[in-house]
Amino acid sequence: MDDSTDQLDRAFGALADSTRRDLVARLAVSDATVGELAEPYDVSLQAISKHVKVLEEAGLVTRSRDAQRRPVHLNAGALDSMTTWIERYRREAEERYRRLDALLSRMAEGDDERPTDQEDTP
Repeated sequence: MDDSTDQLDRAFGALADSTRRDLVARLAVSDATVGELAEPYDVSLQAISKHVKVLEEAGLVTRSRDAQRRPVHLNAGALDSMTTWIERYRREAEERYRRLDALLSRMAEGDDERPTDQEDTP
């Protein structure tokens, strides 16, 4: 398995959890500290910190130091990689549907032109 596949596995795995997806959504709006991220949840600061660590290990977020503050930042590049992967398979699926639609259209046109097997009886 190459590094990009491993990175995608970790990113999708990290986003399998609804709390982590919510954290990513909030970080898309603005950077926040772990304490700020923890505010709306009825869990410990340590629990949110663990979620952030999983996101960080997956490459979805980074942390920096701003004096005493340690903001968490969303890594848009990691989301771009995931989007590229998803988009590739979305395009392939759409192409299969287009081919199926074309086949069904040809079959429907053929049904209209085909004579019936029954003869008219007097």
